Amino acid sequence: MVRLPLTPPEVERGQRLGALLRRARGERSMLEIALDARVSPETLRKIESGRVATPAFPTIAAIADVVGLSLDAVWAEINQAKRGVEPSRPDHNAPDRLAS
Repeated sequence: MVRLPLTPPEVERGQRLGALLRRARGERSMLEIALDARVSPETLRKIESGRVATPAFPTIAAIADVVGLSLDAVWAEINQAKRGVEPSRPDHNAPDRLAS
């Protein structure tokens, strides 16, 4: 299966996701969070750095649970174009890139 290149907004959304997870992790180590979420530390590092802009939903759900974030909070944060801007409404006709 050939994956289409990510659009700039998708890349930015991945960067916002990574920043949110880093903030929520706080002083806890990346290793501790990864082990508790049952993901590899390398996967968590790539997500937090924005290198994996569209991680699988179960991965994000597990990490969010471990760091104490609701999925509603994650969704609201990653869909903001910029800080202080209201989250955009989802386009129900667009393919869901978060679930890949």
